[in-house]
Amino acid sequence: MSLDQLRAFVKPNDVSCDKFLGDSLKILQPKKGFRAGIDSVLLGASVGASRKNLIDLGSGVGVAGLCALNYRKNLKSLFLEKNPEMLVLAKENILINSFEKRADIIELDLTLSGNEREAAGLKINHFDCVIANPPFFDANGGTLAKGEARSTARHMAKEDLGKWVRTAASCAAPKGEVIFIFPIIGLLDLLNQLEGRFGDLTILPITSRIGQNASRFLVRGIKGSKAPLNMRSPLILHGEKGNEYLPEIEAIFRGEKPLLW
Repeated sequence: MSLDQLRAFVKPNDVSCDKFLGDSLKILQPKKGFRAGIDSVLLGASVGASRKNLIDLGSGVGVAGLCALNYRKNLKSLFLEKNPEMLVLAKENILINSFEKRADIIELDLTLSGNEREAAGLKINHFDCVIANPPFFDANGGTLAKGEARSTARHMAKEDLGKWVRTAASCAAPKGEVIFIFPIIGLLDLLNQLEGRFGDLTILPITSRIGQNASRFLVRGIKGSKAPLNMRSPLILHGEKGNEYLPEIEAIFRGEKPLLW
């Protein structure tokens, strides 16, 4: 399917153009439903300085991967997404931000079997960085979001988390890093899936203010490593009062520096 054909899926009036990393990135994304925000930026900002080729699993409109490309000038990225509407917007976002020489897209359901993924052209044991922001609500419990695109971006059955991790492990090169961002309620589930595939796991809790419980976390693992688990001090976003970000967090969101952890 050509890009012009794919554009037929997307109505211009349903799309906004938002700025990320100060004025560094212009991002087209749906006005309604799932919209990329600070989680995607933190995920992209988390990629290590030595990494050269990245895959963004379930990339949506591409915010996390594009942020990583902005922070890391020697990085190339592959965006993997199954939703045609998101594919259109991700392709447009690559073009309007002039990343076409450093970014590519593959249309693929990452929950397919390994043989199906390989047959579709997804390389195994290849990427030295894999990033993912999986859906986080259990599709078998609670209220589903309206609309297929929004629902699949926000919800999945608990057993599908293992499919995300297996695909990440398959894509990652030996000693490659995998980075997930996920709600804190899913910490044990995700760690159980990562165990045995990745070592040197480092957890970075994310909290709004000092003294508040973490709402989500970043976790990084190294494929094949046997090093033990590490827990970092929480990443605190705001001061005691007000909604302004702390200066070091604001610098990340302006694209001035990556997240060092």
